[in-house]
Amino acid sequence: MRLRLRSLGVALAATAALVTLPAHTPATAAETPLSQGKAVTSSSDENAGTPAAYAVDGNTATRWSSGASDDQWLRVDLGATASVTQIVLNWEAAYGKDYKVQISADGSTWTDLKSVTGGDGGTDTLDVTGQGRYVRMLGVHRATQWGYSLWEFQVFGSAGTSQPGTCSTANAAQGRPSSASSTENAGTPASAAFDGDAGTRWSSQAADPQWLQVDLGSVQTLCKVDLTWEAAYAREFQLQASTDGQTWTTLKSVTGATGGSASYDVSGSGRYLRVNGTVRATPYGYSLWEVAVHTDSGSVPPVQGGGDLGPNVIVVDPSTPNLQQKFDQVFAQQESNQFGSGRYQFLLKPGTYNGINAQLGFYTSISGLGLNPDDTQINGDITVDAGWFNGNATQNFWRSAENLALRPVSGDDRWAVAQAAPFRRIHVQGGLNLAPNGYGWASGGYIADSKIDGTVGPYSQQQWYTRDSSVGGWTNGVWNMTFTGVQGAPATNFDSGPYTTLDNTPVSREKPFLYLDGSDYKVFVPAKRTNARGVSWPANAGGTSLPLSQFYVVKAGATAATINAALAQGLNLLFTPGVYHLDRTIDVTRANTVVLGLGLATLVPDNGVDAMHVADVDGVRLAGFLIDAGSVNSDTLLQIGPAGSSADHSANPTTMQDVFVRIGGAGPGLATNSVVVNSDDAIIDHTWLWRADHGSGVGWDTNRADYGLKVNGDDVLATGLFVEHFNKYDVLWSGERGRTIFFQNEKAYDVPNAAAVTHDGIVGYAAYKVADSVNEHEAWGLGSYCNFTTDSTIVQAHGFQVPVKSGIKMHDLLVISLGGKGQYAHVVNSTGAPTSGTDTVPSKVTLFP
Repeated sequence: MRLRLRSLGVALAATAALVTLPAHTPATAAETPLSQGKAVTSSSDENAGTPAAYAVDGNTATRWSSGASDDQWLRVDLGATASVTQIVLNWEAAYGKDYKVQISADGSTWTDLKSVTGGDGGTDTLDVTGQGRYVRMLGVHRATQWGYSLWEFQVFGSAGTSQPGTCSTANAAQGRPSSASSTENAGTPASAAFDGDAGTRWSSQAADPQWLQVDLGSVQTLCKVDLTWEAAYAREFQLQASTDGQTWTTLKSVTGATGGSASYDVSGSGRYLRVNGTVRATPYGYSLWEVAVHTDSGSVPPVQGGGDLGPNVIVVDPSTPNLQQKFDQVFAQQESNQFGSGRYQFLLKPGTYNGINAQLGFYTSISGLGLNPDDTQINGDITVDAGWFNGNATQNFWRSAENLALRPVSGDDRWAVAQAAPFRRIHVQGGLNLAPNGYGWASGGYIADSKIDGTVGPYSQQQWYTRDSSVGGWTNGVWNMTFTGVQGAPATNFDSGPYTTLDNTPVSREKPFLYLDGSDYKVFVPAKRTNARGVSWPANAGGTSLPLSQFYVVKAGATAATINAALAQGLNLLFTPGVYHLDRTIDVTRANTVVLGLGLATLVPDNGVDAMHVADVDGVRLAGFLIDAGSVNSDTLLQIGPAGSSADHSANPTTMQDVFVRIGGAGPGLATNSVVVNSDDAIIDHTWLWRADHGSGVGWDTNRADYGLKVNGDDVLATGLFVEHFNKYDVLWSGERGRTIFFQNEKAYDVPNAAAVTHDGIVGYAAYKVADSVNEHEAWGLGSYCNFTTDSTIVQAHGFQVPVKSGIKMHDLLVISLGGKGQYAHVVNSTGAPTSGTDTVPSKVTLFP
């Protein structure tokens, strides 16, 4: 259990500021603020009880608070361009010492209205002059250890200076999702009041109060509400609006109503409109034939969910003509296209496919569209081989297979992959060969939630991790073969062999996946499992299905602004195959948001922005995409939780699955940190964080990236962690009670000399370092390899560095010199034999300390 003595803040970021202190006086304007009840967003929310909407709800007993870092903001959308004359900030105890108030016409380009330095909290009243639709507080420096916290953020002035639109005659509520506090019976549902049919109605139970609400799909400017009452009407009621369906602002209070048909002019904004009945006029309940909601014609239209999946998603069924030719055409293009821009996803509708051999090249994924793998049966093969690279499979990256059944033609399917090539939810009705034809070099890989009836033969595979699966047998291993929750797995023999086996996986949750329900696309979101063993299907117990209409389907030409707008209005994201350049950070702020990629969809942050930030909220699901660093240095490509995150997510953790990071290779790339996890309880389930050692734009400083993974959150679990070639620590773990099951690493090849990596009297940065402050940490099945091609005389002090404490337990570690290109002096700290020679013989430690 986590305890906080105080829950104060929110934080916002920016540059330096200068100006005089604001006056601590109440606002002189007596009118309702332009900001009250309007759409509002923030860089982060401290927790679900302090959302951004609370800063503009007119209630000084509720507040917004941010994550505990300086880089935070709060932004309100006034709905139309306004002339702004005064800003009032009513700070909670966690206030901004230095901050800016800014205005914007489009929410993108900002102008400073006022810069404050040396603030001392309380109520700041700022006289300003400016015009715009969006106003924000941009935090520069916090005054406390907490974030920024505002009871109220008020914007005063006059609205409508930019020729606002007129009130639309269209009914924005018709056909939209609705709900009610109660219904009289099954024949009078909430939806009947929004169906456009004057002959159907909603009616409630005979009690006060009762309410009826509709979801308009996005925050919109509201101007009129039409009510058509049945004989059982309300004498007193309110028309209310909300941005989140939880916190409500009253737009109109009505007393002495007489029923019938009536129209009410309103002013405000919201995604949800509610009729809140407080006093009935009859002994019966409340009953409405129809409710119509009208919006300002100048409102920004909502981002639409659903739609087609774009040109690079190839949907087929068993009757699709020339199906083998389709597979062959994509493979011919992608077989050796390691750093190209092509991205493809094959989706196979349920059914039986005969005589198919789907060869997968780079950035090509194949998935069945059934709810269970056996719904899509291939009597044939899905093949990954290494003919393009002279039988060497060590560069068979970035491809995947998922959610289908195979009956291989020869009895064994060939899946000769390296990193970032997941094999999930597959039923192989035969064996699985993980080596290339000719048994050349191979360096993979990952299997989860799969059933292999026959034997798995890794042969030349150097390392492999298998989770929550079943196998008919496992023939051999080279260096590091790790199993958790795998029925049929070999027993642990790390003293003399390559195996580390745990009977169960402590916490796991399978990756979300797209499937067909009849003719409708849905995304299944599997539930969390504890102490799992074996596959999760066919029961799929506890999962939920989300219709495609709840996803913004991201396609070519989409902008970060539109992506963020979709997230702000409550949509999830489905990235179709493609490369997406981002001019601003994607901000995931809502709990349980799903961000799912198809065909290794790739995000490229431009001009030094971070690619994605996730708030410290429950249950975000990140899956199936690649982040490719841009040519201008980003601080952190992916951040899960702002600095100082502390909320308990143990019941519903955020998960990161098949999310990969690349710095360089496709061109110069720069990032100080690849992934930083600040949220507690997060699950990292299969990732490859790679500072490129080959390709374009590769060099010690050309594609510099100091850190692969930083973990600051507590109780974080990593299953299947591949991190390679970073300039400093590949993994730096500072959170308590962290656990890692399987780790594969190569140190940077291009270290110019020992001096370049000598620090604190130590030669070389550990591949995996647990911070000295940590008291509890445990890991199993970890390997680090060196290949110092620039200076083969380097002797790295150790592969692993951890504090020597009773709560630190490291199981089954090894280090290897690849071909004698450099050596390790020890395995962990000063324990373990040094490597030597050129025979790639591991030096091992089975338990430390």
